[in-house]
Amino acid sequence: MTSILTNSSSLAALQTLRSIHSQLSATQGQVSSGLRVATASDNATYWSISTTMRSDSMAISAVSDALGVGAAKVDVAYAGLNAVLDLLSEVKARLVAAEEDGVDKAEIQSELDQLKEQVRNIATSSSFSGVNWLNTEIADIYDKTLNRAAVVSSFVRGAEGGVGVKKMDVDLSQIALFNSTGGGLLQADPRDLGTIGGLRFPFAPDGTMSSYSVGNESGFTPSDVKFMFNGPLAFGVGDEISFDVTIDADNPADPISPPYHPGDTTHVVIERATVDAVLPSANGVISTYKEYAAVLSSALSGSGATAAIYWEYDPPWSKNIVDVPDQIGITYIGNSSLDGSSLQITGFTSTVGSGGLSNSAIQYGERRSSMTLNFEPFRVYEEVVVNFDLRVGRESSASYSFDKDYVNPLLGVDDGLIATSDDMATLLNSLLARPDIIIEATSGNAISVRTDPSIDRKSGQKSGIGFWGINVNIEPIPKLNFLDIDIEQNPQKVTEYIQYIDVVSGKVASGAAMLGALQQRIDMQSEFADRLMSSISKGVGRLVDADLDEASTRLKALQTQEQLAMQSLQIANANAEILMQLFR
Repeated sequence: MTSILTNSSSLAALQTLRSIHSQLSATQGQVSSGLRVATASDNATYWSISTTMRSDSMAISAVSDALGVGAAKVDVAYAGLNAVLDLLSEVKARLVAAEEDGVDKAEIQSELDQLKEQVRNIATSSSFSGVNWLNTEIADIYDKTLNRAAVVSSFVRGAEGGVGVKKMDVDLSQIALFNSTGGGLLQADPRDLGTIGGLRFPFAPDGTMSSYSVGNESGFTPSDVKFMFNGPLAFGVGDEISFDVTIDADNPADPISPPYHPGDTTHVVIERATVDAVLPSANGVISTYKEYAAVLSSALSGSGATAAIYWEYDPPWSKNIVDVPDQIGITYIGNSSLDGSSLQITGFTSTVGSGGLSNSAIQYGERRSSMTLNFEPFRVYEEVVVNFDLRVGRESSASYSFDKDYVNPLLGVDDGLIATSDDMATLLNSLLARPDIIIEATSGNAISVRTDPSIDRKSGQKSGIGFWGINVNIEPIPKLNFLDIDIEQNPQKVTEYIQYIDVVSGKVASGAAMLGALQQRIDMQSEFADRLMSSISKGVGRLVDADLDEASTRLKALQTQEQLAMQSLQIANANAEILMQLFR
């Protein structure tokens, strides 16, 4: 159909040309930008993902840079600690040389002063970008909220879109050589608990503390019933010696209430058969004190007592041991099922003479079930744990421990301070929680620890109370300041100084090892960050990058199509010109 109003062929050609222009524009954009998805209108989903991941990649790049700064800080601190370790070895060598007789300690001290100054210089100069981990100013270097330095390690995006920066913490208490408020590796450790409120005492001149309490108490056995042999004793048929042995009667003088147990009594008989069994060739005659002791020991079997001879050093304080002639003792063994501790000989009769043995007064063992602690204030710091054992009488030891988290709510403080003897009594009562033990602050700074006699009736060697196995998890700790070492003024402390250098050298080496591990982790994290950025770039490229081979080929095809479409439009317009000639 031919119309003077509508040129259908021209419209079709024009529509085709517009479509080709649109495709050609998009393809030219891909070729020029290299992107298949350049704007949100190209593909909203892919564009959103690529924009977010490019942002993350830039953040990871910043993390990589931060890791480089962190690595530099660690490297500087590590180099400083290594240098100080070498100097500490030099200091130790000088101190060992100072123990030699005849050396000039003033001259050695001069060398030590130079080494100390060099250590100080290393600590103050081990700084990177104004950050110094070896010379710090921390109010409490053991407080976890204050002693942390951080190195940025990673950028993360959570499953729900949340983002965050992860950091690696550095515990400065493990590497700081000097701190403004104390606690550096080369300074006296302020966490020294001293006597732990009186639980222990200084064990050696260098300040080493005991692992038990100076007030530990153990009761004593009853004294022996001693006598001098005055034999011989000749036993015939029908002859005998008899007596009663009573052991472990309660002592009314002890702080226990009645009734008092009378003890176990055994009737002992010595006759001809008894003598013959012990001395088969003696024909019933006990001639010496050793023979009498042997016969008595046999007869006393099962009674809770025995007989023995005595010996002594001759001369005194020598290693030569000799018997005490003619002296015999009835010695306590005891009955573990009874609370008392005593020994007595009664009802003695004989048809052959006594041999020196006779009735005796009752001998009580000494009850010791109380001790006194001399309290001194102390503070329990973070991560400090005190362990100790309590032993009462012949019981197995029971173990206890406490730390700052236990002390603070118990005493209503926030700094771990046990300031008074009442505080210490409260702490021990809370830990032990035993109704048979009474713990209370007494006059001055004394703390009484004792068993309740209404519950604990044990006496003699069966009684006792004490603290053992006392241990603090952070010990040994340095109790000196490195810069205070002075063998010229304190020549008697050379050995103590050597021991101190050993302790702090170990702590400095541990700090260097920690930094070495941190160095390795930073290197691994840096390598991972590089790989992660590369992987993100590849992933984004797969989503939005254009295939330039395909795009260039399509571009040529569309250019050809454009030329053809333009020619078609020209032909369509030429047909209209022919029609118009009919009206001329």
